[in-house]
Amino acid sequence: METGLDSIDGRLLNCIQAQFPLKSEPFAVLGRALGISGEDVVHRIQGMKNQGIVRLISPVFNARALGYKTTLVAAGVRESRLDVAAQVLCEQPGVGHCYQRDHRFNLWSTLSVSGEVDMEAELERLRDLMGAEVVFDLPTLRTYKIGAYFDASGGECPIPDNSGGHGSFPRGNAELSHADRVLINELQQDLPLVQRPFDEVSARLGMETDEFLAQCRSLLQRGIMRRYGASINHRAVGYTANAMVCWIASLDKVQVAAKMLAGLTAVSHCYERKINPLWPYNLFCMVHSHTNEACEAVADKVSRETGLKDNVLLFSVKEYKKVRVNYLV
Repeated sequence: METGLDSIDGRLLNCIQAQFPLKSEPFAVLGRALGISGEDVVHRIQGMKNQGIVRLISPVFNARALGYKTTLVAAGVRESRLDVAAQVLCEQPGVGHCYQRDHRFNLWSTLSVSGEVDMEAELERLRDLMGAEVVFDLPTLRTYKIGAYFDASGGECPIPDNSGGHGSFPRGNAELSHADRVLINELQQDLPLVQRPFDEVSARLGMETDEFLAQCRSLLQRGIMRRYGASINHRAVGYTANAMVCWIASLDKVQVAAKMLAGLTAVSHCYERKINPLWPYNLFCMVHSHTNEACEAVADKVSRETGLKDNVLLFSVKEYKKVRVNYLV
């Protein structure tokens, strides 16, 4: 796919993914770091949105801290029903990602539900709606890495992390004030491409912009917000191959292998997950690269260096949905 991006576009993409400045004039901050005007930054991002490279700029919240349960859902669906079943999943507001993968369990999705929902009953409901032959979930036991980042320029982001830093992520419900809840509900939308994009939302909340941004940084520091930044279409910047790689890892090896995976730039997510009779693999990661062979090389390297032998690679065949779930708190 020809994008026509230049080196400044690439560096800009890196910045807005990783270190979007929570400042009153963020595009001017980005422009100064890149040697261009804030107006040029807005123009470039709008162009990349028009091309489908930038999906949106918004917060990524820690669902568990907000009182939600999250899980990975696998389904086995007849080929003739696959698109229909995927459409059913995509219509569920708690489904963030939905992919066809090259496996007999061919439809995989992420699901978030409020803490009061019975997950087993929800899975049965989805199975019936999809007409799936089998549906099961693989809840997370431990998170080692979460944060998709796709280097679009071969260089580092030229601005410092001025978000206020990140605290440890709460494992359960976080203590949220009324002000936190109101802000979280308002903040979950695509950032407008104007020079002072936070003024409108802060005004709706009856807050000064600086006060509003300080509260946003507090959510980051407390681990309630994982990050604030852009979601990009990784295929549009050359990462056309991605694989979910799963290993059977013994208790004495899972942590060592997971830490190795978490340190690899090609790996965006790494989890230990609960197993079940249909799926014995407990160590999961997502590998992104330019070719399937490069993804396979990452998996082979990890297996070789950790001694893990039993694994499976599930390559993405089709993306049905990729959005950031909106959480009402």
